[in-house]
Amino acid sequence: MTNTPRTSNTPGAPGTPATPRSRSKAVARPADPVLGTRALNRATLDRQLLLRRSADLSVQDAVAHLLGLQAQNVKPPYYALAARLEGFDPEALSALLASRDLVRIVTMRSTIHLHTADDALTLRPLVQGARDRELHAFRKGLPGVDLAELASLARAAVEEEPRTMKQLRELLLPRWPDADPQALAVAARCTLPLVQVTPRGLWRRSGQVALTTAEHWLGRPSEPVPAPDATVLRYLAAFGPASVKDMQTWAGLTRLRDAFERLRPQLRAFRDENGVELFDLPDAPRPDADTPAPARFLPEFDNLLLSHADRSRIVPPDLKGRTWKGNFAYSVFLVDGFLAGVWRLEEGGGAGGAAKDSAVLTIEPFGTLTKARRQELTEEAERLLRGPMSGAASYDIRFGTVIER
Repeated sequence: MTNTPRTSNTPGAPGTPATPRSRSKAVARPADPVLGTRALNRATLDRQLLLRRSADLSVQDAVAHLLGLQAQNVKPPYYALAARLEGFDPEALSALLASRDLVRIVTMRSTIHLHTADDALTLRPLVQGARDRELHAFRKGLPGVDLAELASLARAAVEEEPRTMKQLRELLLPRWPDADPQALAVAARCTLPLVQVTPRGLWRRSGQVALTTAEHWLGRPSEPVPAPDATVLRYLAAFGPASVKDMQTWAGLTRLRDAFERLRPQLRAFRDENGVELFDLPDAPRPDADTPAPARFLPEFDNLLLSHADRSRIVPPDLKGRTWKGNFAYSVFLVDGFLAGVWRLEEGGGAGGAAKDSAVLTIEPFGTLTKARRQELTEEAERLLRGPMSGAASYDIRFGTVIER
């Protein structure tokens, strides 16, 4: 078993038409093998490069395989890759952003993701329907606004020079003075594929959010709206085995059943312990449920926790909702492959008591840890703090009180 993406091993061409089965026949058949929670956990961790760090994938190839990384904040993509790639250097990611091989753009679930340039130009059109639905919620704030005209004006403005959302509001408001300024900016973001230009996103050098169109930044047009079939296969390679509803949750889309049915002849069918039908690539890795899973520190908003309708394969039911407080998400860690607590890192005089040029990493478990688990987490924390991700000359690793959130 390896962490190498298996998309290329999938038989048949993505999107090859097949006669769809009726919805009544889409229910998993009794003969379909059942995958328990631990089996799903190990399969997903393998696809996510979290059973063992990949020494073969480049940063760009890893981002492509993972179908992007959550990037609402600057640091999460860096920590996400540090957990997945052997010898990851954050400057390698920064260099790809600077060269425009990677970009930050709103895609799945209306959130900023880090994508390859190719995916920015294909996945954004695929999820445009979700952006249209998002915009509908702001229509009351857009009286008399012609969205085609707004998109044209906004495109001209951001392609003249990158603009902040505040600048976009100020540019659009004179044309529609009765509109809600925030709704005008949201409309521009929803109708146009806007990317955050560098230095935003660079490691330890990030600037304010300034936007231009993906086409202008990358020097080539967006692709036509694609059929979802190829993306279904890629989603299964990165997050499978998975149900139709799982992928719809990941993408923020609806009505993906037809794509799965077209692809059914190329896929294997399973059931989870609740009888829900799961699809997978025939040759994708499905490790034994008892395969060891190492401790891993993940950033806030990591897609591992957000890309399934049923998150119990990673998040034990009794811990549901424990990684959020209001609109704030905590960085989390895994023990034995499952969510086990939260962590935080303070550097250079932060609130955790770190002195200048030092760092404090605090681990707060949701339950009691054995001595062996504490040692495993300590070693993983040291790996993070000793490597290029940390600029501290010294560090301290602390275990906090078992917490209830």
